[in-house]
Amino acid sequence: MGHVLMENRNGLAIDATLTHATGRAEREATLTMLDRRAARRRITLGADKAYDVTEFVGALRKRKVTPHIAVQGSVSKLGKSRKTAIDRRTLRHVGYAISQRCRKRIEEIFGWIKNPGGLAKVKVRGRPKVEAAFAFAVVAYNLIRIPKLIAAQDA
Repeated sequence: MGHVLMENRNGLAIDATLTHATGRAEREATLTMLDRRAARRRITLGADKAYDVTEFVGALRKRKVTPHIAVQGSVSKLGKSRKTAIDRRTLRHVGYAISQRCRKRIEEIFGWIKNPGGLAKVKVRGRPKVEAAFAFAVVAYNLIRIPKLIAAQDA
């Protein structure tokens, strides 16, 4: 599985990693990528419902990361909503709504990596080679995106 950490302001990928597909791989990869960052100030992390796990949210808070994670609001057969790990204080914050809109831009990165990036079907074998191809595709995405950002800034 390929994982990307994106900054919300410009939609650029700031880190990428590759893992074996497990039920916890996405959350573990996220924590690994966050640990590689130089901690300068408190940041927020926008994510989908799969990340709404108490253990993961606790790990984010220990790293001084505010979790802006979509609430897993599925309803059981008895009509009870699933308990969320995100507190109400975070949910009512204005920045939470903004993060939820911005987080969908991560799909643009994966869409570009698959089609123009040529990784819809990997053509190399072995984890080191696949990891190199994935990292190269992420860097290429950023190189394609940067001139568009500069042009939009000048306009």
